[in-house]
Amino acid sequence: MPSHAMLDRRHLLRAAGSVVGVSALGLGGCVSVRNTPAAPAVAGIPHLAPVRAEKDRLFDITVCLRPFRAAGPRLDAEQVGRKLVVHNYGHGGSGWSLSWGSATIALRKAMTVSPRRIAVIGCGAIGTTTALLAREAGADVTIYARDLLPDTRSARATGSWTPDSRIALTSAAAQGFGDLWEEMARISFKRYRRYLSLPGSPVEWTDRYFLSDLTPDQVAAHQPEDPLGFASYHERIRDLTPVAQDVPPEDTPFPVASVRRTTQMMFNVADYGHTLLSDYLAAGGRIERREFHTLGDVDQLSEDVVVNCTGYAARELCKDETVVPVRGQIGWLIPQPEVNYGVIYDGISMLSRRDGIVIQSLEGGDMRGYNDANETPDRAESEHGVAKIADLYARMRY
Repeated sequence: MPSHAMLDRRHLLRAAGSVVGVSALGLGGCVSVRNTPAAPAVAGIPHLAPVRAEKDRLFDITVCLRPFRAAGPRLDAEQVGRKLVVHNYGHGGSGWSLSWGSATIALRKAMTVSPRRIAVIGCGAIGTTTALLAREAGADVTIYARDLLPDTRSARATGSWTPDSRIALTSAAAQGFGDLWEEMARISFKRYRRYLSLPGSPVEWTDRYFLSDLTPDQVAAHQPEDPLGFASYHERIRDLTPVAQDVPPEDTPFPVASVRRTTQMMFNVADYGHTLLSDYLAAGGRIERREFHTLGDVDQLSEDVVVNCTGYAARELCKDETVVPVRGQIGWLIPQPEVNYGVIYDGISMLSRRDGIVIQSLEGGDMRGYNDANETPDRAESEHGVAKIADLYARMRY
């Protein structure tokens, strides 16, 4: 096996051990194990505090719609009335992960006319980072948005580093998109270095365990279905994150046939979002509550350059039917500070964050939630996930 084998968005089923397609590790994206063996097996599993997976500890259930575009994010510019509008939306499940790089690309286009003032439409992950970078570049910046970051769809993300989660379709992405994606991913990854070890741990590294009741050979025989052909680019940045390693099951507390471990970057979205908004306001940025019904409404703004970072809302605002909703739901268990890792098992993802333990179903592969615009929470779905995690921990070897 190549020493570079690593976790990425594709083929999570192979590690999770479910015979059903697995996808959507969080509203911020999904990860999977590539169709390659893991690195040489290692021991050294630390003590893992158990999760109190009880249905009455579900204190919230949230639903988000990821804005997927088959061709990838929209990053072009157009003239709308008197305004130069630069679009920056349609990142699928990779909004948080690619936000800094995507903002950098969008601002290059915005700065071609040397604006002194820039308007940013939208206050989610993409809008907030775009506004902060524009302010750092010396522009006078105002965010115009109906909702502030804590109330946006971005705030309902799981918060994993998943830069190619439903980012495009292989058949629809333009030639050279892989190079653009890599540039965005590397810019973003480097920027996150600034947020490690800050108060509140807005960004941190945690271990993830991919468990299966099948042996590694049996896992390799089960491939997730991907009828649309979602693009996978993670091999381009395999130098950025640790390799995945098989761990002898007998050296772990997990009652399964195979265990694979890696370390992955994650965003504690509540702390991270608060940090971003605080940095933006401290730098002199402004926020104005305003709702736009058509893209032409931006002509009412005083700024000559507008960056459109409206995410899924761009489907209606821009009449852009290439934006396809991908529904994702998270069940929130009461936080346990002693639990500082994540588990993926039998089609369910558990990830402990500072503000809660998130439980999400991955069954259905990349097609799960595809073209589903229903944002009504389904408690039965979350309770099903909690029950599966509870069963796992009931059989753990401590």
